[in-house]
Amino acid sequence: PLDGASNLRDLGGWRGHQGQALRHGVLFRSDALHRLTDQDLVTLEATGLSTVCDLRGTREAAASPSRLPPGARAVPLPIEPRIGASLRDLLANGAATRAETTRLLGIAYLNYATEQLPVYRRLIDLILEDERRPLLFHCSAGKDRTGLGAALILTALGVSREQILADYVATDRFWRRDHPLPDEAPQEAKDAILDTHPALLTAALDAAVAPFGSDAGLLEDGLGLTPARLAGFRAVLLD
Repeated sequence: PLDGASNLRDLGGWRGHQGQALRHGVLFRSDALHRLTDQDLVTLEATGLSTVCDLRGTREAAASPSRLPPGARAVPLPIEPRIGASLRDLLANGAATRAETTRLLGIAYLNYATEQLPVYRRLIDLILEDERRPLLFHCSAGKDRTGLGAALILTALGVSREQILADYVATDRFWRRDHPLPDEAPQEAKDAILDTHPALLTAALDAAVAPFGSDAGLLEDGLGLTPARLAGFRAVLLD
């Protein structure tokens, strides 16, 4: 447990290709890191963390700079929250419903899975570099952009869709839901933003696969994991 982050967790343990488990202490996912305390940094330093990939948009990251333990190198991989403005307007005028808010989130998820796929390809490239591991990737809540990143990584490792969704919804247990939202926004709309949405993640994964025809096509042509690179990816991450 950390004081300054509540959704920072090890991806290790999920079962993938040929029943092998993802190694512990190699990949981490998280919410934002700008509130980490000095003691949190000591705790993280003990993991030997080498790389921190920040999926937040440029302005998000600049407004809340990450705190990193000694030895960790920051790599910005910005995914701009393009629906953020329309969502903020909807919340600010008090007219947002859960259904409309969820619809906008669905648009964002589809954007992450299609237009932003090259960002996740770059994340996988970094994971393949030995000197980059252990590696942590995060956004603001560690839920949406981070959730899709984790789902794509686990897909590449041969983890079942059921386990992928279980990892995704674990945010509901761990995250303190401390993302600031307008006071005047309806509670149902706030809940929609702060909750996980397994149906949206499923739709996003299906959208990522669709142009390539199969999971194998997505891995090779969408994420650059040729058979040789995929074998190497699994070799370094699976035990």
